[in-house]
Amino acid sequence: MLLRVRVTLPDRPGALGQVARTLGVAGADIVQVVVLERLGGRAVDDFTVVWPGATRVERLLAGLAAIPGVQVDGVWKAIGAPVNGGHDAELLAQVAANPADGLATLVDAVPGLLAADWAAAAVVPADWAARNGSGAGTGPGVVYASWRAPSPLHLPEVTPLRARPMTEPGGARFAVAPFGRAGLVLVVARTDEDDLPAAAFHITEVDRVAQLVRAAAVILGDRLDSVGTPATAHRV
Repeated sequence: MLLRVRVTLPDRPGALGQVARTLGVAGADIVQVVVLERLGGRAVDDFTVVWPGATRVERLLAGLAAIPGVQVDGVWKAIGAPVNGGHDAELLAQVAANPADGLATLVDAVPGLLAADWAAAAVVPADWAARNGSGAGTGPGVVYASWRAPSPLHLPEVTPLRARPMTEPGGARFAVAPFGRAGLVLVVARTDEDDLPAAAFHITEVDRVAQLVRAAAVILGDRLDSVGTPATAHRV
C-alpha cells in the first residue's frame, strides 16, 4: 500500500539522506519526496512510500524516532503519489472547459492533489455564525461531496470564512477555503485510519487549496451565485 509519511527534521546536510536510509531499512520503497517547509534550521518533508501491507508500521515509526532531531508528524494512507503544481493548471483548464460541472470537477480532484480522504463544497448561510451561537438554525448545506465523503457528512465550524487548517477534537483534520461568493466554501479532510495518525494540513497545502478555489471562482463567476443547498450531498 501507499503511505504518506510527514517528518520534521534538521535542515542540515545528510539529514534527509539519513531519513531516506531509515525508511529503506524499515522496508519502505520511496516514491516521492516533497519539501513543504524550510525555516529556522528545520524542514518539513512529505515522503510517499510503498509499504508492505503485512509489515507493521510501528517498525517504521521506531526507526524514524531513533534519528536525533527527527519528529514524525503523521502517517496516513494515500490513494496515489502527490502531484505537483502543474496538475493544478490542468484541473483549472478542465473547470474552464466544462463550467456547468466545474464545481464538481474541482471537489472530486482536490483530495487526490493533497493526499486527502474527501472534499465537499458547502454553502454557509450569511447568519449561520450568529444562529449557531444561539443554538438555533441549521448549519452549512452540502452542495457536492466527493465519492469518499462519509454519510451523513459532518462539517467543522467553518465560520468565519477564511482559508485555514483546522483539527477537530475527534482527530479529523481539515483545510477550509472560501470561494468569496454566496457563502460557498470548500472543505478538504483527512482522518485517521487503521491506527495511522494523519498529519494536519500544512500552511502550504492550505495556500494551494485557496489558490485553486480563488481561480475556480473567477472561472465560474456568476454560476456560483446560483448554487443551491440540497439536503444531501451529490456523489459521482
